[in-house]
Amino acid sequence: MLRRTKILATLGPATDKPGVLEGMFAAGLDFVRMNFSHGSAQDHINRANAVRELSLKTGRLVGILADLQGPKIRIARFKDTKVFLNEGQDFALDINLDPLAGDNTQVGITYEPLALEVKPGSRLLLDDGRIVLDVVNVENMRVNCTVIVGGDLSNNKGINLMGGGLSAAALTDKDKEDIKTIAIMKCDYVAISFPRTAEDLHEARRLLVAAGCHAGIVAKVERAEALDVIDEIILASDAVMVARGDLGVEIGDANLPAVQKMLINRTRSLNRVAITATQMMESMIDNPIPTRAEVFDVANAVYDGTDVIMLSAETASGKYPIKAIEAMHRVCVEVEKQSQVRVSKHRVDLQFERVDEAIAMSAMYLANHSNINGIAALTESGSTPLWMSRISSGIPIFAFSPHQETLGKVTLYRGVFPILFIHDLSDHAEVNRAILAELKRRGVAADGDTFIITQGDLEGIPGGTNALKVITVGPDTTA
Repeated sequence: MLRRTKILATLGPATDKPGVLEGMFAAGLDFVRMNFSHGSAQDHINRANAVRELSLKTGRLVGILADLQGPKIRIARFKDTKVFLNEGQDFALDINLDPLAGDNTQVGITYEPLALEVKPGSRLLLDDGRIVLDVVNVENMRVNCTVIVGGDLSNNKGINLMGGGLSAAALTDKDKEDIKTIAIMKCDYVAISFPRTAEDLHEARRLLVAAGCHAGIVAKVERAEALDVIDEIILASDAVMVARGDLGVEIGDANLPAVQKMLINRTRSLNRVAITATQMMESMIDNPIPTRAEVFDVANAVYDGTDVIMLSAETASGKYPIKAIEAMHRVCVEVEKQSQVRVSKHRVDLQFERVDEAIAMSAMYLANHSNINGIAALTESGSTPLWMSRISSGIPIFAFSPHQETLGKVTLYRGVFPILFIHDLSDHAEVNRAILAELKRRGVAADGDTFIITQGDLEGIPGGTNALKVITVGPDTTA
């Protein structure tokens, strides 16, 4: 059984070790993430080259996502590296303090506007919410606070404002420089951190195009205020990441499950790709098996319809990167056997605006209500398999395209499997036979299987899909 939900794993020092990346490919890796918050440009280029080389060697296309760092609102450093804060004590965040001189009464900050964007009663969350401070007042750019939840606090920890509202721009000068590296790497997707509006994503796309890169845009939903304009953000992107770390801090953990389900549902409804991320199997940083709670977390995301589940430190710096992918794979395969993940009412009551979209929806209706073994979609841009993949189904969709750029993008779609298909055939019957021969060669089609093939009369033109054909595979198959 082909796994439909895609696995995205972050690369880092742990995956640089000999044989690890190869093992991740064998375990079922679909996409890699380059985290531009860490490492040098050359580190990312080297890792991208290794992924491309292994894709050629193994014949398994693995896509590349570059994750921009975005604005980092952090405290500075302590004289002794770490302090302990007691509940009820006073503690200040001061832009004017020496960034190396923090102690258990005060610490410097990296974000100058903080003093202008908080007021008495504002709640600040440090270190992913482990430390909670309530603002008492602001004096000369010094934010005086009371410690509500104390504990250890060390250098450079992040700061969030409960409920959101900090004005830091989504794209920093560092991000704009990193986009030039990403263009060299020819990444398939670029993730934009902390977008507040659709314009943040439009700006990122303009910068990418100017650098000669046509990667898809991933909007990381991390800010509370992004939820107020979520449809605009989704429509401005190609994919949406439910980034549960900062988002959970800003909206509160108890609100996160419902928001995750809403984001996945809304993203798929608007024909975009949904990625679920953060701490999915965090215990596997140090342990060879996941906790039962982590198994349920992954399973619930699959039940909700996410296209992609993501591993972060589990693979980037953890002890068991290959086992983490294997564990995710096992959970996904078992969940995908359940009938409820193959039921969909997507667009069932709506009229289709385009012929190619109508063909895609017709193919899925036919597939789900007939004895169909798979779908082969000839595609220029990837739109047809994207529309198909919005319909929940247990039927594999094979995207045949001559364009590496298209194949890299469709690799992220749930239930879609990319196949490089370059030919000089002009007769549709010959093209269909070549498609079926390729599926048989890959071991995903056998004599007697029935496949749907979608294509356009004029190849090489995006949006031209206008034909659907049902063909039974056989030694003397005719089309």
